[in-house]
Amino acid sequence: MHFLDCIENLKHRTLLMKAYAAGLRVSEATHLKVTDIDSQRMVIRVDQGKGNHDRYVMLSPRLLEELRMYWKSARPQTWLFPGNIPGQPITKDAVEQACQKAHRACGITKPITPHSLRHAFATHLLESGTDVRRIQLLMGHRSLATTSRYLQIATSTLCATVSPFDLLPKIDTPQPVASMATHF
Repeated sequence: MHFLDCIENLKHRTLLMKAYAAGLRVSEATHLKVTDIDSQRMVIRVDQGKGNHDRYVMLSPRLLEELRMYWKSARPQTWLFPGNIPGQPITKDAVEQACQKAHRACGITKPITPHSLRHAFATHLLESGTDVRRIQLLMGHRSLATTSRYLQIATSTLCATVSPFDLLPKIDTPQPVASMATHF
C-alpha cells in the first residue's frame, strides 16, 4: 500500500499498519499494550474495545515481522505505542496528524483517515471471499447491520460473481418448431 510507504516515522507507520492489518479502531490501536500481542496463538487482544468488550483479532505473520522490527527499535515497555506524556499511550490526535501528513505525501486524492484503514480492512476481506459474519466478529460489531455499512464492494467483484444458475447442470431443451426470435 503506497500510503503506508509514505509514513516516515516508524512508530506511526507500525501503528497505522496494525490498524489496517487487524481492522482496529484508532482508539483500540493507540491503547494496545506490549502484552496484548500473542505471537504463539497469532492473535492480538483488544482490551475493552468499543462497548467495553474484549476481543481477539488476527495477527498476520507480516504484521508480526513489522511489530518485531518496531519493538527492537523502540523497546516500548507498557504501551505498545507510547505517547509524549510518560506513562500514557499515543493520542488519537497524534495518529490523525501522522495520517494526514502521509496522505499529503502520497498524493492520493481520496480522503484517508485512520478509520478509512479499518473500512478498507473490512472491504478487502469481503472482496477476497471472507464471509460477513467473520468480518463482524473481527471488527467487534454487535450487529451485522453495523458491519454492512462498511462493506462497499468493488464493481469488478460484483461482475465477477457467478450466478447460481450457471452452476446448475445443463439441461437439453427441445428445439422450438416456430421461427427463432430475432431479439437475441
